Amino acid sequence: MELFDVYPLYDLKPVRGQGAYVYDEQGREYLDFYGGHAVISIGHGHPHYLNRVTDQLQQLAFYSNSIHNDVQKELAHLLGELSGCGDYHLFLCNSGAEANENALKLASFFNGKRKVIAFRKAFHGRTSAAVLVTDNPAIQAPINKGFPVEFLPLNDAGALQASLAQGDVAAVIVEGIQGIGGIYVPDAAFLQQAQRLCREHGAVLILDEIQSGYGRSGRFFAYQYAGIEPDLITVAKGMGNGFPIAGVLIHPKFQAKHGMLGTTFGGNHLACAAGLAVLEVIQKENLVENARRMGGMLMEALKPISEIREIRGQGLMIGLEFDYPTAALRKQLLFEYGVFTGSASNPNIVRLLPALNIGPSEADQFLDRLNKALQHQNAYQTL
Repeated sequence: MELFDVYPLYDLKPVRGQGAYVYDEQGREYLDFYGGHAVISIGHGHPHYLNRVTDQLQQLAFYSNSIHNDVQKELAHLLGELSGCGDYHLFLCNSGAEANENALKLASFFNGKRKVIAFRKAFHGRTSAAVLVTDNPAIQAPINKGFPVEFLPLNDAGALQASLAQGDVAAVIVEGIQGIGGIYVPDAAFLQQAQRLCREHGAVLILDEIQSGYGRSGRFFAYQYAGIEPDLITVAKGMGNGFPIAGVLIHPKFQAKHGMLGTTFGGNHLACAAGLAVLEVIQKENLVENARRMGGMLMEALKPISEIREIRGQGLMIGLEFDYPTAALRKQLLFEYGVFTGSASNPNIVRLLPALNIGPSEADQFLDRLNKALQHQNAYQTL
């Protein structure tokens, strides 16, 4: 049997990781400034993470959600403490798309409505409901067209007010920072208006923090810059540092009932051990503050690079927009200078999503290699 060919692949095979670096079969070192879509939050091979997961594996890797699981309770408690969302409840699942599926379902259960408002350039996942609120018709199959969705311009409070005034909206779903769309940050005033309008019209406000959460923005959640209180918050990616785990943080106004939500693998013992390890490292090493500080330093150091038209982001979620498609630049950074970076739906954007514990040395290495790659390109263009 062969793999189903749905991924364009670089001719590269990492076999080992340590800290901010991965290594290929020949032992070549690569600076990882992408973390596999912002998944690697505390670095590759962190010793506390390895010990936590190994210890749990030697005890009990899995049992279903039909029994008591104290590791789930530990995770929920620490997540509430570090995020400032201690009065929320936690539903655990396996992926960001699954988290958004469950959040949309909860919203519709809550108010009995079907319509969802999302935003242009949004990405919320590839499963049935999540993909319908993703602004990319190319990845929506006919079977996904199950409920009405309206895509509005991000930061347009007037358009949001007009749509909510129709009274048929179950939920408004917005990313804390748009990731795949190209690192676009919602205005604080817009998020505040969104919360007010949702409350006024009985809609549920869902904050998708799957990529922007877990300290990446320099706050635990990116929406916290706006000082709001979402109804539902979805998390995944950096939550397990590579182990599949996700969740929905659920405001106490939602009432649970048995059978309302469910999952086979979500919240298993091994996943929760990985999730606890991540939170413990974030807490002990003060990684939220490190992300804020290092992101600020990095964005400031990038400003003098004339080829970059615009720098966007918060913390260590950074987008660099150029005047030309960046595929060749990203490929050159990877194969000639040993740096992983990310793309976006806009081909002119490079995304930077390094681990939250990078320091000045890794930032300087990235800046040096980026400058060399750009100089190389400029020299080639003048020949």
